[in-house]
Amino acid sequence: MSKDASFENALAFAADLIRIPGLPGEEGEVAGRVKAEMDALGLEDIRVDNAGNVIGVARGRGDAPAALLNCHMDVVAEGDHDEWEVPPFSGEVRDGFLHGRGAMDIKGPLALQTYAAASMIGEAPGDVVVAHTVLEERGGLGMKHLLESGSVAPGVVIIGEATHGDVCIGHRGRAEVEVLVAGLAGHASVPGRAHNALDLVGDVLGSIRDLAENQPSDPLLGASSLIATMIDVLPESRNVIPDSAVVTIDWRILPGSDDESLMSLVREAISSRVPEIPDGLSLDVRMATERQRTYTGLVEERSLLTPGFMMDANDPMILAAAEAVGRRQGEGAATIRPWQFATDGGWSCGVYGIPTVGFAPGEERFAHTNRERIDVEEARWGFERYPYLISAVQQSLAV
Repeated sequence: MSKDASFENALAFAADLIRIPGLPGEEGEVAGRVKAEMDALGLEDIRVDNAGNVIGVARGRGDAPAALLNCHMDVVAEGDHDEWEVPPFSGEVRDGFLHGRGAMDIKGPLALQTYAAASMIGEAPGDVVVAHTVLEERGGLGMKHLLESGSVAPGVVIIGEATHGDVCIGHRGRAEVEVLVAGLAGHASVPGRAHNALDLVGDVLGSIRDLAENQPSDPLLGASSLIATMIDVLPESRNVIPDSAVVTIDWRILPGSDDESLMSLVREAISSRVPEIPDGLSLDVRMATERQRTYTGLVEERSLLTPGFMMDANDPMILAAAEAVGRRQGEGAATIRPWQFATDGGWSCGVYGIPTVGFAPGEERFAHTNRERIDVEEARWGFERYPYLISAVQQSLAV
């Protein structure tokens, strides 16, 4: 069955996707639905790679550099259903908004991108590759795998994370760093027989505060920031002196940061407060890692670091994108700014150096909340602007 690449069909597709839960690593049913829609819309070379990413191509009329449209298929957990005004997997349109988990982060924009590409078959200056990825919410394994594989070679990437109609050109990255304090467990009634891992936690927390007060800043992205967010203790018993305490740091990093530089800064900060580690205790700084498994069975142990990136606001391609998108209300070019949160653009631009721009309807303040929604008329406007955006960036790169 073929489908017209209309906004109404795109909205219905978005609602269908919202009705399918898809936590990171559990996107299989979502991927199947996306693949079927690409086929119905007439995209070519439709495939699912071994990470579970779904890729299709809308053939253009010329040989301008390919544009890759990207959204992710996973969503964060919905939480308590009773706390939602509209049920999280309803995909209901109410009061002018499409509601539910993924409505704006990111199944709504995913549907719009897919349909916008289909509407440009035979019309775009170059091929439009649609690649919707897995595990973005846990660091971007899908995008990393897609670009590492070399199966796509875009000249530009357009990320469909919510921008409220602005053109976004970068963001800070995110890293999780862990400080492990190890000692010797013992019964709480005889503390002299143990070495309490908690004894150094106060100094570790103080070191993190010291480091947070001396962070670099970017004129557009603002300052890097870090804060301790969790302390895990083992054994987990109130009458046992613990032999392990792990302090987790959430670090919002500027582009260019890497694992080794971040760990080195933490070690230096701790050394300033604790020049010598007491006998019986040890201290280690490491990047948090996670064993991730995609729904296709690909397994990878990986650092939980999402890179940052920043495009030049005066880059001709960026200026062309802003001019093409325009403003929903008023005249002139779209506002150019960074996102507040991280995206897969950290991989496409920050690591692989592919020019990357963001555009989609939706307000960032609704991301990861139980009020998630997208304005239907804003979505309609964004859908109508996508062909202009795609053509503009392809033509800019073809010069």
